[in-house]
Amino acid sequence: MYPINERRRFLKQSVYALPSLALLNAWACSGASSKNEAQDMTEADQVVSSEMFFKISLAQWSLNRAFKAGELQVEDFAKIAKEDFDISAVEYVSSLYLEHAGKDPYFMELNRRAKDLGVENLLVMVDEEGDLGNPDAAARQKAVENHYKWVNATKLMEGHSIRINAFGDGSSEEVGAALVDGLGKLAEYAKQENINVVIENHGLFSSDAKWVANVIQQINMDNCGTLPDFGNFCTAKKWGSTQNNDCEEAYDRYLGVQEMMPYAKGVSAKSYDFDAEGNETIIDYKKMLDIVKAAGYTGYVGIEYEGMRLSEPDGIRATKALLERLGSSM
Repeated sequence: MYPINERRRFLKQSVYALPSLALLNAWACSGASSKNEAQDMTEADQVVSSEMFFKISLAQWSLNRAFKAGELQVEDFAKIAKEDFDISAVEYVSSLYLEHAGKDPYFMELNRRAKDLGVENLLVMVDEEGDLGNPDAAARQKAVENHYKWVNATKLMEGHSIRINAFGDGSSEEVGAALVDGLGKLAEYAKQENINVVIENHGLFSSDAKWVANVIQQINMDNCGTLPDFGNFCTAKKWGSTQNNDCEEAYDRYLGVQEMMPYAKGVSAKSYDFDAEGNETIIDYKKMLDIVKAAGYTGYVGIEYEGMRLSEPDGIRATKALLERLGSSM
C-alpha cells in the first residue's frame, strides 16, 4: 500500500487555483461584494454544473508515469480518483495489470474497493495483445483469444467495455477485412458476457474515422462501437499522438470525432497543455463538446491528460476544470 502522506505530497506537488476559488474571485471583482451574494452565486453555479449533459471519468493513463515509477499503486486507482480528484468513475489500462491478468480474485478485489468508495468501473483499455487486424488468420485468432482475459476482468469489475487497437500490417483494405473478422469474433465472445468492444482512434488506419466507421458497420453488432479520442488523429504513426501538432499526416480531429460519435460507447477527452485562460492549446474543447452533444451523447467523458509541462495531477485538474466550465454553460 502506498503511504497516504507520500501520495498526497505527490498529488499536491505544485500550486494551482481551484475553479471554485477562481470563480469567487471573479464574482468579487464584478460586484458580488457581500458574503451572501457570493454564497448565492456559488450555489447557483453548482446547480448549473450538476446539469451538464455529460459526466466526467478519469482514464488511468493520465497518471501512467506515476504508476510505472511506483510512486502510486495501481490498486489505489479508484481511491485516488475519488479522494484526490473528486471523480467517481474510472477507466483502467491493461498494461499496468499484466502480472495479474487472468486472476479473477484480484479483479474482484478491485471491484470491491471501487464499490466501497462509490466509484464506477467503466472500461479497460487493452494494449499489446496482438493485432486483431492481422491478415494472418492464425495470428489474428491468437490475438482474439488474448483479449478474452480482459473481457472477463471487465465483467468482474462490472465495467461495460474493453477498448482495443485496430492494428494490422497491410493495405487499408487488407487490414480492414481482417479486422472485421477478428474484431467481429471478439465482439461475439464479449456479447456473451454483456461487454462492449470499442475502437479508439490510436494511429495509422484507426485514426481514419471513415475507415473505422466502415469496419463497425460491416461487423454490425450492437456491442461493437467506438471510443472517440479528441487527440490521436495522426495517421502516420502508431498510437496517433498529435501532441505539439507534431504529425506528418493527420485526420481532421473534429470531423473524426463527429464521424465516430454515432457508434460511441464512451468519449476520451485528451489534453496536452493549457494557456493562461485554462483552454487546451491544441484542441478546441468547446467545438469538441458541441460535436459530442449534437450526437445526443449523455455518457461519460474521460479525462486523459498526456502532457509534459504540467504535472500529471495538475494536468488532470486543468482538464476537469475546463470540462466543467464549458459543460456548465452548454
